[in-house]
Amino acid sequence: MAVHEVFLILAMAVVVSAIDGTWYDARATFYGDMGGGETMQGACGYGDLIKQGYGLATTALSTALFNEGLSCGACFEIYCSNAPKSCIPKAAPIIVTATNFCPPNYTKTKDIWCNPPQKHFDLSMPMFTKIAYYKAGVIPVRYRRVLCSKRGGVKFEIKGNPNWTLVLIYNVGGAGDVNAVSIKGSNTQWIAMTRNWGQNWQTGTVLTGQSLSFQVTVSDGTRIEFDNAVPAGWQFGQTYDAGKNF
Repeated sequence: MAVHEVFLILAMAVVVSAIDGTWYDARATFYGDMGGGETMQGACGYGDLIKQGYGLATTALSTALFNEGLSCGACFEIYCSNAPKSCIPKAAPIIVTATNFCPPNYTKTKDIWCNPPQKHFDLSMPMFTKIAYYKAGVIPVRYRRVLCSKRGGVKFEIKGNPNWTLVLIYNVGGAGDVNAVSIKGSNTQWIAMTRNWGQNWQTGTVLTGQSLSFQVTVSDGTRIEFDNAVPAGWQFGQTYDAGKNF
């Protein structure tokens, strides 16, 4: 490891709390444009990343990292490594949230960055150009999992119909990636929800007209109960801020 990388890691350790302190090797590319075009409405279900607070500090993950969508919401610290012609000298590391999937392309015989078993980050263009030159295209990086820092409370967007409730859970701090959810109406017991796709969780129990509480567990095992996070007069298509976060 180069001397400047040692100093960089020591400096980062002071300000960033790591879920996994181990640094791993991977590669990174970028997609979209400097305004975040093509990065919205991704495979995690988050929709408009600007309105939802994720901004442009985002990445798509390769199959090896995506974990079939369970890694959505996880945060990663990344820096460009061992590529003097590509890495911007002394560039600060970036911290990004996983909001999309970089699909494999099994028809290609080269530049197969997102194919298993490779660990790869397809960054938003603004994030890529913070650590590497635009013309580099693809770069070697080092990364580690870090805690997510989000403003405001965990948010619950209610979708579906009277017989089927789908809840998008986003703006999650701490480990960031939700791995289990239970829901409780004011007239029900706790009900385990199943994951539909990305971070959309579902139940077939009729819950209309009831206030809703949630138990949310993230990947490090931390669970928070959000009592009456959604009032009884809730409507489909609305989003509710729980007022607290991990």
